[in-house]
Amino acid sequence: MSKFRTESDSMGNVEIPATAMWGAQTERARQNFLLSSYRFPKAFITALARVKYAAAHANAELEVIQPEQAQAIKTAAGQIIAGQHHDQFPLDIFQTGSGTSTNMNMNEVISQLAKNSGASIHPNDQVNASQSSNDVIPTSILVSVATTLVHDLIPALQHLRSVIQSKADSLQDVVKTGRTHLMDAMPITLAQELLAWDSQVAHCQAQLEQQMKLVCTLPQGGTAVGSGINADPQFGKLVCSMLADTTGIPFTSAENKFAGIAGQEVNLLVAGTFNSLAAVLLKISNDLRWMNSGPLAGLGEISLTALQPGSSIMPGKVNPVIPEAVAMIAAHVNGNYAAVSTAAQQGNFQLNVMLPLIALKQLESIELLSNAARSLADQAIADFSINQSRIDEALARNPILVTALNSHIGYDQAAKIAKQAYQEQRPIIDVAAEMTDIPRSELEQLLDPKKLTNSQ
Repeated sequence: MSKFRTESDSMGNVEIPATAMWGAQTERARQNFLLSSYRFPKAFITALARVKYAAAHANAELEVIQPEQAQAIKTAAGQIIAGQHHDQFPLDIFQTGSGTSTNMNMNEVISQLAKNSGASIHPNDQVNASQSSNDVIPTSILVSVATTLVHDLIPALQHLRSVIQSKADSLQDVVKTGRTHLMDAMPITLAQELLAWDSQVAHCQAQLEQQMKLVCTLPQGGTAVGSGINADPQFGKLVCSMLADTTGIPFTSAENKFAGIAGQEVNLLVAGTFNSLAAVLLKISNDLRWMNSGPLAGLGEISLTALQPGSSIMPGKVNPVIPEAVAMIAAHVNGNYAAVSTAAQQGNFQLNVMLPLIALKQLESIELLSNAARSLADQAIADFSINQSRIDEALARNPILVTALNSHIGYDQAAKIAKQAYQEQRPIIDVAAEMTDIPRSELEQLLDPKKLTNSQ
């Protein structure tokens, strides 16, 4: 049996692996684009199949194709949505900037699956009816981003926040030295420190939830340039309605489909929030690393759970591996934002020509951030322990506590006390008792670290 079969397209014959479900156009692209190992993520392939499913349903309702043709397309697309045949999408991300090759890849695979079940379905005339790659690919990007936000990233952020809040509840009475510029500052509770993280994550989560309305506004129905040539005026709305029914996500049809095809500012807005979230996760990771540093020569305020040996040469060394991994993810997402920013600028006249790259980077960021949020929550924050003696020792010697005496003795006198306490490595209360006429009992009240954590 031959290892290849011959198929033809408008450019002539082409040899295709006999077991492949794709057709001539996909094979030409497979041979032309040998640039990287990057492929469209499964979430995008699933979203593209969802669009084809919804398009077939709409086309049948509008009598563009026959009901049995629509059913054959929907059955084939349903298999891909269910996770089957994803190995039949071999094309490089770095291909034609509209993603036409991958749109045709999907059309050809669905056509072949339909043929295997006894239906005669043409990849262009039926599977791609009322569509263009130029509206299908931007729509599929938005559908894939929306579904992964709803099912992956937003739940992961909510989980991270729940873990932070729970941990903070257990640390309400742990008073520690605050730090600004990495230098000793006024005391705070560890709960206050963690709840600041929670608020930062909440800001990003709220922004993503707000941006969902834009993400769910789809240009499907605009076809080649946004004008909707060869598509019924109701096609886009019917596609969005079916996508909403099958996903539970409120997709709507864009009023101006020219913008959704030519521009990618919505994805850039969302990528900006991913970048902000990466900055927050990096801040949390670095705070954990600093507080865990030591255990003897560093701050040593907390101990992260030991997950693995930290050195191939230094026995007993344990490193903060999860915060470090998350920090690298943050750097990677920052790079993705730069890539999406550049790609979003390539909306030349009526079409953005870096759509595959945008799809890759958006879905990559969502996956990485989702995993990072859960890992940070479950493997670093949930179970770190407190080194109370180290915290108390540093707090008692913190000369900055003298700030609480400013209104009683003035800034200059307070500064003298702080400097002497630091030089002599003595508790601030002892030096203040010697250098002021404030009774020690009153100093104990004024310099109580717990009281100083909340002046409201």
